[in-house]
Amino acid sequence: MANWSDPQMSGATFASGAGVRSAAYDAGLRSYMLSVYNYMTSAVLLSGIVALGFALSGAAAQVFLGGGILKWIITFAPLGFVFGMSFGQGRMSTGTLQAMFWGFAIAMGLSLSTIFLVYSQVSIAQAFFATAAAFAGLSLYGYTTKRDLSAMGTFLLMGLIGLIVASLINLFMQSGPLALVISLVGVLLFAGLTAYDTQRTKSMYAAVAGTDMEGRVAIMSALNLYLDFINMFLFILRLFGSSRN
Repeated sequence: MANWSDPQMSGATFASGAGVRSAAYDAGLRSYMLSVYNYMTSAVLLSGIVALGFALSGAAAQVFLGGGILKWIITFAPLGFVFGMSFGQGRMSTGTLQAMFWGFAIAMGLSLSTIFLVYSQVSIAQAFFATAAAFAGLSLYGYTTKRDLSAMGTFLLMGLIGLIVASLINLFMQSGPLALVISLVGVLLFAGLTAYDTQRTKSMYAAVAGTDMEGRVAIMSALNLYLDFINMFLFILRLFGSSRN
């Protein structure tokens, strides 16, 4: 039995235990963050493949240019998945949430196929790689910075609400200058959200490590980062993309 009354023995035992816990925690955090990024990047690639395939097949033009209810089902399906995952994550198993995540990625791919009807493939590729570079840098900053970004959360949420309201207003106004401002603000807003969500994802690991929530939290964190990436990509495309010939 350990001699807990011996200060040297206690200090050595604590230091040794802290070292083991620190090493185990760091390894677990790396594995957790890797799973989040694997989910996120795989979903982005899946959405891109689905979008490109749906557009090249001619089905996207038939659905979105031809009208009909299917157009609206595809448009709003991703939103349905997001709400379903957000409100049901506490009751769903990790497998169910994972299946919904991949279903969401496919639904987003079908919805995103419209960009191939509007923009040139060169513009889409340029916007994608610019977004990937920006996302990587911002996410790295969010992961490594010692600055607490939690104070940005309220500001970013208010900005997101304002962006949605402005976008809805411009649906009726069809103002070119307002659309430009919305796109500029959108890029900056989702750039901030990328860093914020990365830091929040990292900090959440301490609360869920080793629990049955870890897998579900990783999926939901990947969903948040996916949405940051896609929205930043779309706003960059609107700013700099050129129309199809």
